[in-house]
Amino acid sequence: MDRVRTDSPISPTLVAWANAWLTGHVGLDEAVDRVERAAGPQLVAVPVDASPATEAGHHPELSAPADLTVAEVTDVPLRGFLADLRADGLTSFRLALPAPGDPLGLTGPPPFTRAALDAGQAAIAVLAGRRLGLVPAADRRGSSYAGVRWTAMPAAPNDADIPQLAEAEHALTLTMRSATDALVGVDGPAQGFPSLDGADEALAPGYPGRAHRLGALASRLALALRLAEERGLTSGQLTARGQALRDLDRAVRRARVAAHHAIVELRTP
Repeated sequence: MDRVRTDSPISPTLVAWANAWLTGHVGLDEAVDRVERAAGPQLVAVPVDASPATEAGHHPELSAPADLTVAEVTDVPLRGFLADLRADGLTSFRLALPAPGDPLGLTGPPPFTRAALDAGQAAIAVLAGRRLGLVPAADRRGSSYAGVRWTAMPAAPNDADIPQLAEAEHALTLTMRSATDALVGVDGPAQGFPSLDGADEALAPGYPGRAHRLGALASRLALALRLAEERGLTSGQLTARGQALRDLDRAVRRARVAAHHAIVELRTP
């Protein structure tokens, strides 16, 4: 699988704009256009099931087998895929931003967890009585086509344990201060955080203002983490800053997930 960068906004973008569509703040065309603006054409690989639907409104091709490596699949445009999911009882999307040892946003089963961990991100469609995981990979064909191909596979039907918005915001603020103190004490390149002008990743309409602010800060810090990795440091400098950046990465991922779930929390009685 051609990996999508873990700091790529594609899974958060899909979750934010699909939730804005599902809550009536934007239309389907606008939501898909914003997702495709972020990363090019979007296709979803779903397994082919030649058997007819057993009941009206049921889409057997969306009931993916656990092992997609042995299943015949077909590529479906994202717009049509989302419309079919809506007819099948789609209510919301959840975000997963896992890392080794920290399966943030995931509850299984193992095939989906492994795929999401390998990609570093995933979106989870919440339907009536079941969930469907979507794992992105870069889709490059020839010299000019560049987009994203999502693999659809079953996800566990229960909610992951993620922080609430206020909790995630508080933790990110404290961790950012600690990381800044640690990084400015490292001599050489990558002292503190680089300039991040223009790095904001906006949420979609319908999210509360606090979620917009936290999401923007978290996306900027995610870019800072990537830029820090790309700067040349000695082994001693890497050791000195390692724990601070690991702590910041954990807090950033939790802040992004909490921000992207805020619109769902607003609908929870």
